[in-house]
Amino acid sequence: MTQSATNPLIGGPEPEVSQIEIPADGVKIKAHMARPQGFTKGAAVVVIHENKGLVANIRDVADGLASSGYLAVAPDLLTRDGGTDSIEDIPAMIGAIPKERLTGDALAVIKYLKGLPEVTSVGIIGFCFGGGVTWRVATESGDIAAAVPCYGANPPLEQVPNTKAAVFAVYGATDERINAGIDDINKALDGAGITHEHKLYPGAGHAFINHNAGERYNAEQAEAAWADLLAWFGKHLS
Repeated sequence: MTQSATNPLIGGPEPEVSQIEIPADGVKIKAHMARPQGFTKGAAVVVIHENKGLVANIRDVADGLASSGYLAVAPDLLTRDGGTDSIEDIPAMIGAIPKERLTGDALAVIKYLKGLPEVTSVGIIGFCFGGGVTWRVATESGDIAAAVPCYGANPPLEQVPNTKAAVFAVYGATDERINAGIDDINKALDGAGITHEHKLYPGAGHAFINHNAGERYNAEQAEAAWADLLAWFGKHLS
């Protein structure tokens, strides 16, 4: 895989990036858009940030997806609160925001992408806090073809049968807190007949894909997970 010196997720030509605004119930959600070079038609992926907001690592994820051919949009779910760059204690603030608001804004991004004539299908990926949002969006949107929650908390299990997406769940093998919910979510997905897989990456903990996360970052397992999730999107967003 060809890699950028600063972004290990770049696997092809550097994408064209821009900052956009997406209408969402009385506000315009700020977002980072990464467009593959020469993109005329294809799949899109929504990238949901961690509880630190729309930071460099999440933009790198969007850029990495775009370098692999996907139109990627990473919304700032703190837009209604002034945006990531204006907030001092983001984890505290984001933890107090109603989950329904966060999910609703993510759904608005999906609606926006579905309305673009060049978009053929939509997927979603999220990390940590964003992994939990991804699970919830997957249970509420019939417009998602593939979902990849990365070490995210389970959604309300009674909502799981509403899922239309094919789900690939990513876990660090040593992430005991999040992994405690694996059996329950798998049972719910199996019971609803939903296409899904999950994988535990050995020696990896919470946030292991985040190359800006210091000691939490596990380069070997992050590369493996990235290849796996790209394969999942390639199979279910084609």
